[in-house]
Amino acid sequence: MRMWLWILLIVVVALAAYVRLEPVDADAQHQPVTATEDKTRDGRAIRIIPASEGLLEKLDGLMMADAGTKRLAGSVEEGRITYITRTKWWGFPDFTTIEQDGDLIKMHARLRFGRRDFGVNAARLERLKRAVQR
Repeated sequence: MRMWLWILLIVVVALAAYVRLEPVDADAQHQPVTATEDKTRDGRAIRIIPASEGLLEKLDGLMMADAGTKRLAGSVEEGRITYITRTKWWGFPDFTTIEQDGDLIKMHARLRFGRRDFGVNAARLERLKRAVQR
């Protein structure tokens, strides 16, 4: 029995290391948001809001203020920014791309591992929308 506990512990530690240390392909994640309407599916969410002067910069500031979030690629000047947000305990990565497309801001949040995110990505985008629509 004791040997199985050690094996289980080793497997858990190996999975945790893999989730935290697996290289991220920034180019693969930093792609245009092609959606034209809000959507929520398992592990991903898209929100589209009207753009206004300085809105992309404000959204960038809000994302960077979020604990565990780092800018992965892009910039306000480029008009598209992709972020990686890691969960506190396991370090599961989620990706969020925010871009200005003409008079629209398109936001796409998605998970990296698994199929379900328990609404985390949709909630992140809803928080951003509420913060800028005040």
